[in-house]
Amino acid sequence: MTLAKTASWMLTISLCIGVPGARGHDEHDPTGTAPREKLGEVNFPVSCSTEARKEFNRGMALFHSFWFYPAIQSFDKVLQHDPQCGMAYWGIAIMSIGNPFTWPPTPKAWKEGASAVASAQRVGAGSERERDYIAALAAFFKDWETTDYRPRLLAFEEAMKGVAARYPHDTEAQILHALVLNAAALPTDKTFANQLRAANILEPLFRKYPDHPGVAHYLIHTYDYAQLAEKGLPAARVYARVAPSVPHALHMPSHIFSRVGLWHEMVESNRASYLAAKSELKETTLGIGAYDALHAMDYMVFAHLQQAQDQAAKRLVDEATSIRKVNVENFPAAYAFAAIPARFALERGDWKGAATLELSPAGLTWSKFPQAEAVLVFARGLGAARSGDIAAARKDIARLQALKETMTATKLDYWAGQADYQIQTANAWLAFAQSRNDEAVRWMRAAAEAEDASDKHPVSPGNVASSRELLGEMLLELDRPAEAFAEFEQSLKRDPNRFRSIYGAARAAEASGNRKEARDYYARLQILAADHDTARDELAQAKAFLGKQ
Repeated sequence: MTLAKTASWMLTISLCIGVPGARGHDEHDPTGTAPREKLGEVNFPVSCSTEARKEFNRGMALFHSFWFYPAIQSFDKVLQHDPQCGMAYWGIAIMSIGNPFTWPPTPKAWKEGASAVASAQRVGAGSERERDYIAALAAFFKDWETTDYRPRLLAFEEAMKGVAARYPHDTEAQILHALVLNAAALPTDKTFANQLRAANILEPLFRKYPDHPGVAHYLIHTYDYAQLAEKGLPAARVYARVAPSVPHALHMPSHIFSRVGLWHEMVESNRASYLAAKSELKETTLGIGAYDALHAMDYMVFAHLQQAQDQAAKRLVDEATSIRKVNVENFPAAYAFAAIPARFALERGDWKGAATLELSPAGLTWSKFPQAEAVLVFARGLGAARSGDIAAARKDIARLQALKETMTATKLDYWAGQADYQIQTANAWLAFAQSRNDEAVRWMRAAAEAEDASDKHPVSPGNVASSRELLGEMLLELDRPAEAFAEFEQSLKRDPNRFRSIYGAARAAEASGNRKEARDYYARLQILAADHDTARDELAQAKAFLGKQ
């Protein structure tokens, strides 16, 4: 394979995974005006030329922060320095996997990655260790056209486990094994078996190599669960300082901040990522709709709304809805387009506004992303049911059911499960609108239990509506405040510092005559929204209650 052809199909891989281009780096800038590149420290020994080894470490540093297109360019330079460096092809192949926490690669990316693995095997490597790395990755691509993703992922995990065991002092082998352990974890496994195994690998390395981007990054993914999130704060506090040149590294701490309800920190983390991502885009070649920018915008909207910063959130909503095309269509972008306006309506209780939501941009091929469309259709159906539009709610529930069937047929099993409790929730509020109250509560409780048994996807800062929170709101409307209070408290254990759950707990306590708990929760609401930019009715109610004490 010629270098020209290699460069061509590497670009194809980058477009399949959908990431922005690289900014200038200081070592390649003869004027010395480019900002100093800070990617963290990686030492991945390979038996290639001196210049190739240096560039290989840079490529791996970029990979560990999921900055894929610049990483592919870096491995291309490795081949320019040393065309016989088989591990450069291994690096290109592993890039084709993309972000293993968000979406599987496209068939085109699988094909090109498999070709790169074959090139690595053909060119060979200078050590048994490197040949073991290539063989382990080859297990992931074996029979990719006829074998499902998960069995191949598990085969890759087993192969990397073997590499890590054969080379116990190879830091990179341990780190990559931890990454694959996390990628293979099931959201329904509440023992967190894979995550705890990954943590046992990564925590000692974090103490030994605090500037390694992969260690901090993968620890955040390891602990990106409500029950584990507090353990992730040390890595979250460090990672953005380790690799500040990378938009994704600036964003990743907010995965932990969202879990523990640190909304101000979450806004700042994503604002930095958003600005860095925007600086990557050239209007003549790319639109604003890049993965990093939209992903950060969704997280910012969520965090602003929890602080009653509705004006700040609305500016981002308007920016997202003004986009008419995207540089690359991928699931994270589609998810953000659907979730951002849905959050804005539901978090503010704007049921009529939710009922009028439409997919935007209209030109996006939404049929490729049924799990993203389902988010908006769910919000619209919930809004219709809660505003009394029975016919519209039924129509949206039917659409959700059709989307769920599509997801099931295309083996998007996690998202089909999410659609299950979205349908249950919409049915619950439809029953409530028709005064079938006992049925409504049964539906809503089933949805809450189903959501508790699952977990949020890493592409999202949080579901656009909390089922347990919605159950509390329904019980409040049924004048069952003591039961509602218990549901809001349980909701806050899973999703700390949610505005609607804190307000709901305060209302429920007040309605139950529990003035102490009401006072505590109303005070928490005021603290949460101390920097609000919108005079929400909930804050006025908190002020009025506390003023009487």
